[in-house]
Amino acid sequence: MQSIILQSARATGVSLVLLLGGCSGLIDKHVEWEVVEPESYPVLTAIGYAPVAQQMGQTENDRSLMAMKASKLDAYRELAEQVYGQRLNGSQSVANMVMQDSQLKASVEGVIRGARVIKSYPVGQDTYATELELDMRKVYDIYLTTAKPKKIRDVTYY
Repeated sequence: MQSIILQSARATGVSLVLLLGGCSGLIDKHVEWEVVEPESYPVLTAIGYAPVAQQMGQTENDRSLMAMKASKLDAYRELAEQVYGQRLNGSQSVANMVMQDSQLKASVEGVIRGARVIKSYPVGQDTYATELELDMRKVYDIYLTTAKPKKIRDVTYY
């Protein structure tokens, strides 16, 4: 019984020495990082539209306010398409060499931060429009506050 405990203690000691010796390669250097910045920053613009008459509301003013909000959301959707792209799903079915059904679905998903409303205005008799602007420099500054992207500047080995 005592020899089993002694062998177990030796095996544990040997594995501990090997484990600590393997980690010494991680501690013998110092890495300096620097932030990577893009060379240019584009400014994206988007315009959203919404019909006034089709909005929910009891009065014309209520419907106009809802159209303003809807046109702003449509403009944000357009900005998200520009930043993240659009997902397309399509399907077709054929039976007896005759096209039976054809479908195409599009969706966009993303988070837009830092956009600002340039102006909101009525277009014609029954449509509202909102123009948005997204300065990618501002987006980059917002990104830096949360992610802090880095690249290796220098590595010093000891």
